[in-house]
Amino acid sequence: MAVKSIQTIFEGFRNIKALIVGDVMLDAYIWGDVSRISPEAPVPIIKTTGKEFRLGGAANVALNLKALGAIPILCAVIGADYEGDKLLERMKVRKISSSGIVRSNPRPTTIKTRILSGYQHIVRMDSETDVLLSANEEKALLDKVFESMTDADVVIFEDYDKGTLTKSLILKIIRRASELKVPTVVDPKIRNFHNYNGSTVFKPNLQELVEGLNLTEYPETVNEIIGAVNQLKDIIDVGEIFLTLAEKGVIVKNNREVIHIPAHVRTISDVSGAGDTMTCIISLCKSLGLNPTFTAELANIGGGLVCEHVGVVPINRNKLMEDAIKYELEKML
Repeated sequence: MAVKSIQTIFEGFRNIKALIVGDVMLDAYIWGDVSRISPEAPVPIIKTTGKEFRLGGAANVALNLKALGAIPILCAVIGADYEGDKLLERMKVRKISSSGIVRSNPRPTTIKTRILSGYQHIVRMDSETDVLLSANEEKALLDKVFESMTDADVVIFEDYDKGTLTKSLILKIIRRASELKVPTVVDPKIRNFHNYNGSTVFKPNLQELVEGLNLTEYPETVNEIIGAVNQLKDIIDVGEIFLTLAEKGVIVKNNREVIHIPAHVRTISDVSGAGDTMTCIISLCKSLGLNPTFTAELANIGGGLVCEHVGVVPINRNKLMEDAIKYELEKML
């Protein structure tokens, strides 16, 4: 791609069809105020002031892709339940196609309910299953994925260890994507950590790296972390590793180089959803063939921007473009 400016790249995002496969969830927020402690037990009483449903997990990735101008194609399995109805309702409101969604009677829709007083999290309640898909559910989902993949510019695996992504499903999708020359980007969790051989980009965070390598000591310095990344590259067959490090930035490892991109200083309100946003940006940049330094820098900025908001929110495309220009990312192209 002949890149002339940051604006050219962001216009390029508009033409990208991104296929997301993985665990979707519904994020529920109950807002309220605490004025006293319960006489029944030493717990706060929340006087509720509102409730809100948001798209979470792989559905939040779809939302971020749409916010960046891309066309998301979401493939997942949800329950034939009230929560599933709400999730589809939110997708419709956000104008995200539900054609890739499979509904299952025995499988519940994942919902994470957060109770907040002001900006303070009081408690989170999760209703979910992590049981792997049945053979019938897996086939139904794979049919949806293969149907959509012929039009996709990039395939994103969003793994939250909720059972949607089975080993056989992963291998079949990566093999098909490779045949179609479609890049694959992986946001992994521990159960399938070593099942993504052949993927284009592997994007764990530091905790996932430690668990995936079964390290006995937590790497603290950048040099120690780079050593762990090198160890991972030796045992997993992927094109490129993007390790996200929160306030320490991003480390990129491929067959040519190791790059460390420090994070920009931000006022952090909530880290929820930052990894999803970074996955989206990396995926779009990869589909445009942009270099890893620029990609990591832009992903770093995007992850930081969503951390300035409470709860899971999509990236602001215009603010991301403004910051990319402000930090002179054009020089890295």
